[in-house]
Amino acid sequence: MRPTPRPARQPSTEEQDFLSAYDPSAFERPSVTVDLVILAPAGDSLVTLLIRRPEHPFRGLWSLPGGFVRMDESLDEAAARVLRGKTGLDCGYLEQLYTFGNPGRDPRTRVISVAYVALLDPLRFRDIPQSGGDVMVARVTPPPDAPLAISLADPTGQKLELAFDHAEILDTSLRRLRGKIDYTPIGFELLPPTFTLLQLQKIHELVLGRKLNKDSFRRRMLALGQLEATGELQQEVDHRPAALYRYVPIA
Repeated sequence: MRPTPRPARQPSTEEQDFLSAYDPSAFERPSVTVDLVILAPAGDSLVTLLIRRPEHPFRGLWSLPGGFVRMDESLDEAAARVLRGKTGLDCGYLEQLYTFGNPGRDPRTRVISVAYVALLDPLRFRDIPQSGGDVMVARVTPPPDAPLAISLADPTGQKLELAFDHAEILDTSLRRLRGKIDYTPIGFELLPPTFTLLQLQKIHELVLGRKLNKDSFRRRMLALGQLEATGELQQEVDHRPAALYRYVPIA
């Protein structure tokens, strides 16, 4: 049952007079942006989407997809707009990550960035248009265990430098993902609708940066009650086909 919406508050005459005379320029106001870490699995690593900056500052360097927040939209709306504009995709899993507000993080002016994490399964990630040379799918390799110190490389294996503090934002997103994957269903967001237990294990290993014991991992996942067997097997594989499962939220 939805709660009954509260009636709009009516300001007093005194408050209306105050607001009409209020001068917004009396205080300095920083700009606000949203930056998106878009993650998906690809082979033996996680990948993220990067955009080459067409203008200064950091012209020519790679950056996370982002944009300035408009005056008439919420932070979540701005993040969804940027995700849709950069990838053509509507929101799947989109979570606010952290606010980055170091005064010197942007050489143009005082800019505060609210970072978001978008998780995509490999099928949806492949649908992102990547025409031209200004969009890159970069390989992200978190090292074994903590602390994280990400390695970011282009498709040829060349290490990448990111603009602004975007390497810190990316590192923070992986810390968040690593910290949540064992106690939330966040890992299922990186899988297609149906998957094998081996694929689920590979996702956990990619995020955690270490190998997991096959038998104990499967027992633990099945004991959670979040997996439902589809009754189907993998198709078009060159090995013995494995059983397919789907994620079922616990009521």
